[in-house]
Amino acid sequence: MNVVHFITRMIVGGAQENTLLTCVDQVHEHADMVTLISGQDFGPEGSLLQTARDQGVEVEIIPQLQRNLHPWREWSSYRTLLKLLRRIQPDLIHTHSSKAGILGRAAAAKLSIPVVHTVHGAAFHHGQGKFAWHLYRAAERWAGKKTDRFISVCDAMTQQYLDAGIGQPDDYHTIYSGMNVEPFLKPPRCREEMRYELGFGPDDVVVAKIARLFHLKGHEFILRAARGIVVKNPNVRFLFVGDGILRDQFERQIAAERLTDHFRFTGLIPPTEIPSLIHASDIVAHTSLWEGLARVLPQGLISGRPVVSYDIDGAREVVIPGETGFLLEPESIEPLQTAILKLAADTELRTRLGSTGRARFTRQFRHQNATKQIRVVYEDILSKQQ
Repeated sequence: MNVVHFITRMIVGGAQENTLLTCVDQVHEHADMVTLISGQDFGPEGSLLQTARDQGVEVEIIPQLQRNLHPWREWSSYRTLLKLLRRIQPDLIHTHSSKAGILGRAAAAKLSIPVVHTVHGAAFHHGQGKFAWHLYRAAERWAGKKTDRFISVCDAMTQQYLDAGIGQPDDYHTIYSGMNVEPFLKPPRCREEMRYELGFGPDDVVVAKIARLFHLKGHEFILRAARGIVVKNPNVRFLFVGDGILRDQFERQIAAERLTDHFRFTGLIPPTEIPSLIHASDIVAHTSLWEGLARVLPQGLISGRPVVSYDIDGAREVVIPGETGFLLEPESIEPLQTAILKLAADTELRTRLGSTGRARFTRQFRHQNATKQIRVVYEDILSKQQ
């Protein structure tokens, strides 16, 4: 196959890592011709573009394509994309992310090229301004009519799009986000080494929260719950993995609560460090208010760690109460305290829930398995074009 993947940015992030692995698998496992088209990367997160090139993926950059809305840049990006597609002449276009999803499907329709769009997370979502929410919802409904198939990273994304009048049920396929599971089964650095570097003792029970320190990621709920947790179990420690604009605010709040000794911040780290940090922890907490299906949930489970999550979007598809973790009402504090304290006090429970999660989800999230499923969708579309 000759396939173009089109995404707004290739920063270090879940949707981007998933897209990269799909491209690399297609090149090396299936001998496909793959071109990855992306905007220029900006920001502190880091870029995956050079990694894609190093892995043998052809990369094209549209410099004017950026995350923020800007009508002239969108029009210019669209025109540049048309030129690239006319030159590449792909069999199929696979779009990712909100803006690239709209522009890419418009271009595909213009050139009569079949198109697949992956819903990594809803373009219209909780916490968005009213104007942006309505704009993206209307744009997705328009683009949905030009989409041959949708791939959702969880059933919840499919339902949200169908509820918004986008596509028909037969247009959707759930393919869970592919990842390299091996480092989560056997991390590159041992637990004891990582805990020593982080300053954790052998009796500490470490709760990891892995996300940018940014709005909607839900760190504030852990901060509100922390005092009540620590009073009842002083051995609990919290590990915030990631960086962002809210770090100073969080550190001031923690200091005001006299909880500095109970928190560690890693700052910005490469993705390769995540498996070792999860293994250095005992519990994974996910308190975000908006995600498609946060990759940290299956990553925690594949690492053999129980998860505590708010019941948002696709979380309930991997966080199964009594089997893999605790599923809580969004923004709740006392249930969050109760769940963490129960896990912190019961080593056997942590082991049982984590082991069940590992056995249940390791194969499901292997990137090679996800890529095979994606290519089946491609093949079905292309067979009907003949």
